[in-house]
Amino acid sequence: MSTPQPPGPARRRCSRTLGAQRGQALLLVIGVLVLAGVVCLAIVRIGVAAGERARAETAADAAALAGAADGPAAATAAAQANGGVLTSLRSEGADVVVAVRVGRVVAQARARVVPAPPPPRQ
Repeated sequence: MSTPQPPGPARRRCSRTLGAQRGQALLLVIGVLVLAGVVCLAIVRIGVAAGERARAETAADAAALAGAADGPAAATAAAQANGGVLTSLRSEGADVVVAVRVGRVVAQARARVVPAPPPPRQ
C-alpha cells in the first residue's frame, strides 16, 4: 500500500490551474452554438430570397406574355395569379416590358407582340 503524500507545492499549483480553467468548456460550447445559429439564420434568409427571386421571375414572365397577347389587364391578372404585383408595364415598339414585385424582389421581363399568322386558304 502506498501512503498518501502530503500536498506539496506542485500539487497546489496543479489544483489552482485546474480551478482557473473551470467553465471554459461551457463558454466554448455556447460560442459554437451561437455561431451555428447565426449560420442557420443566414442560410434560411438566402433560401427565402432565392425563392422570392424565382417566384418574381415566373410572375414577370407570365405577366409579360399576357400583356403582349391581351393587354395590361391580362398582365395584371397574370402577375397576381403568380403571387406578384405588377409595378410597371410599358411598350417599346413591338415589345412589352413589365416589372413585377414579389415580397422584396422586383423582376423584369420582356415579351414581343407577334401578329397571328393569316388563316390558311382553302
